[in-house]
Amino acid sequence: MTTDPITSVIADFIVEMQFDRIPEEVVNEAHRTLLNWMGVAIGGCRHPSVDIVLETMASTEGPASILGRVEKTDSLTAALVNGISSHVFDFDDTHLETAIHPAGPVLAAILPIVESRNVQGKELINALIIGIDVTCRLGLAVTPNHYDIGWHISGTAGIFGAAAAASRLLESSAKKTRWALGLAATQSSGIREMFGSMCKSFHIGNAAKNGLMSAMLAKNGFTSSEQGIEAKRGWANVTSSKQNFRAVTNGLGKDFFITKNSYKPYACGVVVHPGIDGCIQLRNQYSLLPSDIKRVDLKVHPLVLELTGKITPKTGLEGKFSIYHACAVALRYGKGGEDEFSDRAVNDPVIKALRDRVKAEVDGSIPADGMVINITKADGSVIAKDIKSALGSLQNPLGDDLLNEKTSDLCRPIIGKNQTKKLIESCRNMAQLKKASVLLKATTPS
Repeated sequence: MTTDPITSVIADFIVEMQFDRIPEEVVNEAHRTLLNWMGVAIGGCRHPSVDIVLETMASTEGPASILGRVEKTDSLTAALVNGISSHVFDFDDTHLETAIHPAGPVLAAILPIVESRNVQGKELINALIIGIDVTCRLGLAVTPNHYDIGWHISGTAGIFGAAAAASRLLESSAKKTRWALGLAATQSSGIREMFGSMCKSFHIGNAAKNGLMSAMLAKNGFTSSEQGIEAKRGWANVTSSKQNFRAVTNGLGKDFFITKNSYKPYACGVVVHPGIDGCIQLRNQYSLLPSDIKRVDLKVHPLVLELTGKITPKTGLEGKFSIYHACAVALRYGKGGEDEFSDRAVNDPVIKALRDRVKAEVDGSIPADGMVINITKADGSVIAKDIKSALGSLQNPLGDDLLNEKTSDLCRPIIGKNQTKKLIESCRNMAQLKKASVLLKATTPS
């Protein structure tokens, strides 16, 4: 518990933060975050989970776009659907220190505002940076206890970022922004038991929808506690046994967490990326075939088995949380894209047999973005790889060319080559655009 007015400090930051105070390298990272998120959101737009929501909500008329699809809907449903589609592949951005996927709730919440109001590109970028900062700072304030007890922090902290960014674009006062944060606090939800099911991506969509609704209600005068985060029975104290509010205030407005964002090269839980990375390298170096492999032994960070210990996944969504499946597809296909985490791949007899030969052992000395891989070949020889920083980590980031390639691969089959090119150009130059809404025009199938 704290006597510091954390909710008020955050609200003041949201209202007062100006784009011209943001360093160029931070703006550049925001462009990269925007591009990565738009790619994965469009890539996931045809997933069955999206179809189910649209059928259930029965709302396909309205002003707001559903990314990658021709339907239009109301703003709140659009935020829900776009948030789900952006996370359903588990291919979106990650703040590695908290395991938060911060862009999804924020961008899914503000795109309906961008589409309905005259928002400049730099205002979208400013709101994105603000939203991610609020999300990650509040995530750090309750890390690790909040996550350890079972909360899905991308949803529970993400709703605050969504409410913050939406409040900024709605030009709410500091008081109404405090109300929006209080409304977000009382709706914060998502539990880790749901990993491996459609509910995981629902947490992102729900955070976006409810964050946007919080901002809209508060803008129109709907009140809440103005200490919804820090009060004795506020969000931080209710959902975590330990709080670090200095993480919220230290460097606020000067240090931006979007620069600590990372982008996935593989469509699955980030903790298994070192395994995929290393297995692909060994496969290519030694021209390995599944029949060449007798056994795969892994030394992994403790979180790997906690988060991705599913030994016998039955669906593609479950496969994303199986270190055994991840290494098996990497060794067979030399890739870790969405197709490698499909229902088909999970039930491939060759993959299943190879998966059974993968063994994992926890080693506390292994870093979260590292892994030690030993492969015993059929002839008895052993080959090894020690991954210190997997591709996509902050130490080994996904470069611009690879990010463009990832986006193109996800978007071209959905919206076509020309629309994909326009999308990439819009994302890369967003801060210079007079109308941010041109971005939405590039998301409809050609």
